[in-house]
Parts: sequence; structure tokens; C-alpha cells
Amino acid sequence: MNANQTLSERPTIEPRWLFPVIDVILAFLVFGLAYLLRYELQIIRPVLDPLQRDFGPYIPFAGVYALLIWMNYQRNGLYRNIVGRAGMEEVYLIGSSVAVAIVIVLAMFFIFQPLVTSRLMLIYVAVLTILFSSFSRFIRRWVLSYLRTKGIGIQRVLIVGMGEVGHAVLGVMITRPEWGYKPIGFLDDVPSIGDVDLGRVKGLGNTHRLRKIIRSKQVDTVVITFRWKHYDRIQELAEVCRATGVDMRIVPDSMQLNMRQVQVENLDGIPLLGFSRQISFSKADRLLKRAIDLLLVTLAFPIWGTICVLVAIAIKLEGDGSILFKQERVGEDGRKFEMLKFRSMIPDAQKSHAELVAQSGEDPRHPKIIDDPRITRVGKFLRRTSLDEFPNFINVFRGHMSIVGPRPPTPDEVKLYEPWQARRLQVTPGMTGLWQVSGRSDIPFEEMCLMDIYYIENWSITMDIRILMMTIPKVILRSGAY
Repeated sequence: MNANQTLSERPTIEPRWLFPVIDVILAFLVFGLAYLLRYELQIIRPVLDPLQRDFGPYIPFAGVYALLIWMNYQRNGLYRNIVGRAGMEEVYLIGSSVAVAIVIVLAMFFIFQPLVTSRLMLIYVAVLTILFSSFSRFIRRWVLSYLRTKGIGIQRVLIVGMGEVGHAVLGVMITRPEWGYKPIGFLDDVPSIGDVDLGRVKGLGNTHRLRKIIRSKQVDTVVITFRWKHYDRIQELAEVCRATGVDMRIVPDSMQLNMRQVQVENLDGIPLLGFSRQISFSKADRLLKRAIDLLLVTLAFPIWGTICVLVAIAIKLEGDGSILFKQERVGEDGRKFEMLKFRSMIPDAQKSHAELVAQSGEDPRHPKIIDDPRITRVGKFLRRTSLDEFPNFINVFRGHMSIVGPRPPTPDEVKLYEPWQARRLQVTPGMTGLWQVSGRSDIPFEEMCLMDIYYIENWSITMDIRILMMTIPKVILRSGAY
């Protein structure tokens, strides 16, 4: 690994000169647009001097401004490909860079006192630069995300060490594929871990196979998650990575805590890590989430209530049997509750459940049987459209479930959980969640758990909104529903 390359930075798909050139061009462009706004359209206030100002005297200042923008963007790291950097953080860096450049240009106005000056025009320049630069980076994010879905710019990643930190790293890579990391497998010196697959991610054996796996699997990046007490072994693995020419990333011990709890301070060049006592899903977070659930369920009642009446009529017209299907599920902290759904199977379908799961070979912790013979004609439509889950709104109103959260398992499924998988029971289960919008029933159980744990550790209102927005096309397209 290049010593000058940060742990979160990696090579970009586009040429490194592309965005500096774009930003310089935009700097000149916004000066021209600001001139039109000030002198042609005369936005905000009119030009008192009847003589038309010429744009020529502004060209040297535009050149200085373009140079300052490039230098400030460079200094603030906007040309570095920082994985996972939030869009609003980029907007903030753009704004601070523009503010410094504008102040310097304004100072030049006072020092050189040119005949043509407009402080209001500089405000236009600042606003337009922030808008254009932010939009260009939004387009860049969208294009890169699209290319990565097509397999372009993907980093093939091998994870070394599949303990708690390894699970966290894998969960992030699976949950955020737009970041361009594709986990192709993992190594661990514990045979019961290193030789067992985690969903679609393969267990490839122990760390002594690192060199062989790098070459056979065409690995681009190796992520080592061992604790620092294994320093000697980390050094040996690092030498293998250097010898084979692959990038290496090391997750420090501080990552045993969620990095949202970590604050970085600078003491005259000495980095200090501080750990906040605030945890994900605090009491305030839970109250806020509960209030939003009640508000949405109440406001949407005319819609889901009407649909429930129509579905109940369709089920009753199809034949005998109850309208609702009631099943015991496990909620937050292991508390059991009765989950309501529309009946989509023949009466007494549960009696043949275990036999069908055994015949299908599906994972009993997350069983979804393709072409299940117990499903009725109406039930097949309900499942394809997810209408069978509408009675879950009643569970949400009662407080048993949330609109967004992990899938509620059955008691029999929970009995098969490994200790790390039980972490998904720390919050109220939901009607939809990360695994539903990422593939629904096509997602293996282990990957579903990793996504749920990622959701718990990184929850925010914004994340819930994003999941809800992504749920709508998944339901309409019937992706992964059967």
C-alpha cells in the first residue's frame, strides 16, 4: 500500500485531471453568468451607472478566482476519492473553499481599486459556484454508482479475519454496493469460521493461503481486521500483500466501536480519538421513530384501510378459511408477539411447513419456498404485490413492529441463531428493511443479518426515508417476492 494513500482513499475511475479542469472551467463560467445577472438582468438591484460595464476588466479576477478554487479544493481533499464521504460533507467543503476564494478576490478589489467592481456580483459568483460544483459532484456520484452496478470500477476485496469487526466490514460492503467494494471471500484461522460460507461470500480457509487466494481470485484489496495484539501476524500478511502488489487496508482496534461514536481531535499535530457515550437507537431515537410510525400509519389509514377491506372480500370469495393469518414472531429484546398477515395459503398450511422446508433444502432460519404448493390463487397475487403484509400496519399501531426495521423471525428460527446474529433483535422489527430493498427473499440469511446490524448501528431518519423510497419500486417490480 502506498504510504501516502489514506485508508479510505482509492484510485478513481475517471482521470485525476478531469475534475480540476471542470472546476476551473466552471469558475470562469460562473463569472460570466454572474456578470449577466448583475449587468444585463440586474437581479436584486439595478445598475445606477447608465454606461454598460465591459466584462474585460473582470477576466484577470476570474483567472485568480479559478486558481484559488483549484487550490482550496485541493487543500480540502475534494479531489481525493474518499469512500463513504457524505454528499453534504462535500457541499460544506465546497462552501468553505468558495468563501476563502471570494474573500481574497474582494480584498484584491480594495487593494487594486479597478474602475469596474461589483461586490454584489461576487455574491452571485459564490452562490453559482456552490450550486454548479455541488451538482457536478452529484452527477459524478450517480455515474460512478451506475458504472459499479455494471461491474466497472469494482474493487474485489478479500477480508482477513471474520470476527466481530470482519462482520461489520462485510455488512457495510454488502449494504452499500454503490461504494464499489465486492467481497469475494474471507480468511480466518479458526476452521469453524474460515471454512464456512457467509451467504454468498465464501469462506476460503486460513490466512496461510493468502498468497494463493490473491492470485487465484484476482484480489484487488485485502482488508485485515485482526486486533493489534496480533501485530506480528499482521506484518507477515502485509508483506504478502506488498509482494503480490495488492492494496491493503487495516481496520484499527478502535473500530470495535461504531465510528459514529468516535471523534478525532488534533493536539498540535497529535491525533486524539475520543469515544462518545451516545449509542445508536437511544431513548430519544426510539421515541422519535415511534412518533413517526404512528403519524404515518394514521395519515395513510384511508389508503391501507380501504385496501384491507377489498383484500378481505377477495379472500372470502375464494373459499373457506380465515381472512387473517396469525403467527407468533420474536420482536425487540426477544419479546414475542402475534403478527398479522392476510392468509395467502390453504387452511392448516403450517402442518406441512417443516416437511416442505426439508424437501426444498431452504435455510430453516429464513425459509422462502419457491412455487410453494400451499399458496392459493389470491394468495399468489397478494404475495407478489406484498398486499398480504398490510395487516402489519395494525402491529405497527400496537407497537409490536415499526414501518422500517429488521424482519421479525419466528421462535424456531431464533433457536438456530448464532450469538452475533441475535444482535438483530435489539430493535423493533419492521415491515420493510435494508434486506427487502436489496433483494428481499433472494438475500441469504447471513447477509440479511449483516444488513440488519448495519441498520441498527447507523440508523437515522434519512436512512428510513431512503429505505421507504426504495421499497416502492421493489414492490411494484415484484423483485424477490414469491
